[in-house]
Amino acid sequence: MPAITPSLWFDDDLEEAAEFYTSVFPNSSIEGFTRYTDAGPGTPGSVVSGTFVLDGQRFVGINGGPVFSFSEAVSFVVQCADQDEVDYYWSRLVDGGEESQCGWLKDRFGLSWQIVPDRLHELLGDPDPARAAAATTAMLGMRKIVVADLEAAVRKV
Repeated sequence: MPAITPSLWFDDDLEEAAEFYTSVFPNSSIEGFTRYTDAGPGTPGSVVSGTFVLDGQRFVGINGGPVFSFSEAVSFVVQCADQDEVDYYWSRLVDGGEESQCGWLKDRFGLSWQIVPDRLHELLGDPDPARAAAATTAMLGMRKIVVADLEAAVRKV
């Protein structure tokens, strides 16, 4: 099967975004950028496109101008082993962005992320419907997912 590579459309800050994302995720790198030349159509030396890798996942980016915006219709899920990982990714990705709910945030570039602890899936999939419902209700009231609060809600059932 051919590789599937997400392609992200930025207004004009692809280089800044790639530098930011590669600083957040381990095992990441910028592969390179293509820059406009004197032939145009953009300002010579400015970035038109580029590629970067986030922990093994390759991304392509383009500086296409303010024609399109990111929306929650597409987001990237960061599956976290524990609360420490949730806290790490949440604090870094939301910096300059905005919190949403249920583990969703928008970063400073407007890209949506879901920061999800493994434990959330376990609690939502509890075979006891009352416990699964308690976990769901607790999650719906959160911005950042806090595992201890989910577990406390389930214990009350």
